[in-house]
Amino acid sequence: MAPRTVLAVLFEGVQSLDVTGPVEVFAGAALISPGAYRIRTASLDGAPVRTTSGLTLVPDVSLATAPDPDVLLVPGGTGSLRPDPRLVDWVREHGPRAARLVSVCTGASVLAAAGLLDGRRATTHWAYCDRLARDHPAVEIDPDPVYVRDGRIATSAGVTAGIDLALALVEEDLGRDAALTIARHLVVFLRRPGNQAQFSAQLAAQTAHREPLREVQRFITERPDADLSVEALAARARLSPRHFARAFRSETGMTPGRYVDRVRLEHARRLLEDTADGIEEISRTSGYGTPEAMRRAFVKALGTPPAEYRRRFRTATTS
Repeated sequence: MAPRTVLAVLFEGVQSLDVTGPVEVFAGAALISPGAYRIRTASLDGAPVRTTSGLTLVPDVSLATAPDPDVLLVPGGTGSLRPDPRLVDWVREHGPRAARLVSVCTGASVLAAAGLLDGRRATTHWAYCDRLARDHPAVEIDPDPVYVRDGRIATSAGVTAGIDLALALVEEDLGRDAALTIARHLVVFLRRPGNQAQFSAQLAAQTAHREPLREVQRFITERPDADLSVEALAARARLSPRHFARAFRSETGMTPGRYVDRVRLEHARRLLEDTADGIEEISRTSGYGTPEAMRRAFVKALGTPPAEYRRRFRTATTS
């Protein structure tokens, strides 16, 4: 295929991983398929920029002399939250020309400020979703997915989600084997679909303060196939069901039922990705009981049935 130019925009206060993560993916693709991608970086005046971590990045060119990109990558960082008006103007003018317009983390704020997300669905880092929705009401913010693709525009969640999105773009261009090879070299997983939640159940929920409730959380994670009704969990915590449900939600920020649903989904997902176990066995060991119950849960949460999820996301060793 003809080389695709990937242009990463740099600015003061950029998050270094938002730049280097996707760039490493495209650079790896260029090694696997020589000439597939040509990577360039550019800042407003062509001057070096200081990242949020204190690293200095030296761009190839200034934005004024940058080549028209096929993939325009706008990273996040503190500098994207109140972007330089000149940067916004440049993105507003050049963003529509790119075949793919991609933001990482709070880079979505720059696209939104340029008016390029109006009427579109988008995401950003979970901590900034409310702010983005408040500042740009014309944008449909979805706080849950790892990344969102709306036509030629793609927005991703925090930091490592930019790697997931870049891998998805490479897979689209060069095929799954190429993307999987890159993922292996980067020691990351080629498995997170865009509509997967930004958090695991354990990260999305807070750890309970009281030991009996923490023990319940551990039990749910270790035994998703057990009786995890409120009554059974309350008995483990030595609390009444009503008191338990209220305390669990207060200390974790999530109802017991919601927590159980997420743990079971994650458990089933990992088995589909990492093992050759049958659907019926996975549904049983994950606590769903029947394949149909698991299918309903997958379609509701991920928009795809278990068999299709496995086909798309299981690792090569289980293929």
